Parts: sequence; structure tokens; C-alpha cells
Amino acid sequence: MMAAFAATALALPAQAQDEARERLDPFSRALLYEHNRERALTGAPDLRWSRALQDDARRWADHLARTGRFEHAGYEQRSKAGENLWMGSAGLYWAQDMIGGFLSEKRDFRSGQFPDVSRTGRWSDVGHYTQIIWRDTREVGCAVARSRVNDVLVCRYYPSGNVIGEYID
Repeated sequence: MMAAFAATALALPAQAQDEARERLDPFSRALLYEHNRERALTGAPDLRWSRALQDDARRWADHLARTGRFEHAGYEQRSKAGENLWMGSAGLYWAQDMIGGFLSEKRDFRSGQFPDVSRTGRWSDVGHYTQIIWRDTREVGCAVARSRVNDVLVCRYYPSGNVIGEYID
């Protein structure tokens, strides 16, 4: 299903993509903007917003908020999409703050063959950042859910990044 959706989204003319972006709620628009602002700095093409990825992310965010857990969905469970997770105190953070947590990993990033891409020697210290700037990723969809104490952000990426053995700069 995801592959069929991705093929359809890729076929949208630029005007239709611009119109779809304009229909996004302000929170989603801010998330997309922050992703694409950072990608532009690396020369990666803009991501398109995917309602299918957003819906999948919403289901997982709701699950995490409901259960109080903070863990990635299984690779197959998320239709092989990449995934970034963030959690913080409910109502205290803007979209830019949430994505900023991922982007702050840039300080430890170094170009290289994945997973050897971190100045610390641990790819997990830069994995959110590398997923955002992964050149082959074309779509993103994110959703936030609130528990009694936290907001949980889930972003899904297609195709998935952080592929072992591939070069990223």
C-alpha cells in the first residue's frame, strides 16, 4: 500500500503539491518547513507531506500516549518507513522545538558510510538527524499525541533512511 501511495504522490504536479502544502494545519506546515529548511542546507531535495504517513504516525503516537511507552514501532509494522520519536512535557513545546531536538544532533554528524557517521562513534547520536537529511527520502508525515503529562511526536519517512553501507554527506 505504501509503495502505491508513494508512486501516486511522486506523480503530483508541482502546483498540486503546493496546494496540498497550503492545506496543512499550521503545526504540520511548521514541521515540514523545518525538515526542508535543514535539507536545503545539505543540498537534499524537499520532502513532500504524506497524509498516509501522517495517519500511520498518528496511530503510533496515540498508542504511545495511551500506554505511556516510548519505543519505535517495528519496521514491518510501520510499512518499512523510517521513524523519529520525540517526547516532552505536555503543552510546553512548539513544532520547531520538537524538530530542533532532532536537528541538534547535527553537531555530532560527520559525512561517511552509514553507520560510521558520528563524531562520538555512536550512530544513534545522529540517527534522527541523518533520517531527516537522507537524500533518498522523499516523503514525511508526523503527528503528535498528548498523554496526561507528555506530548509524543512521531514522524515517519519514506523511503526510510539510515541504510547500512550507504554514504551520507
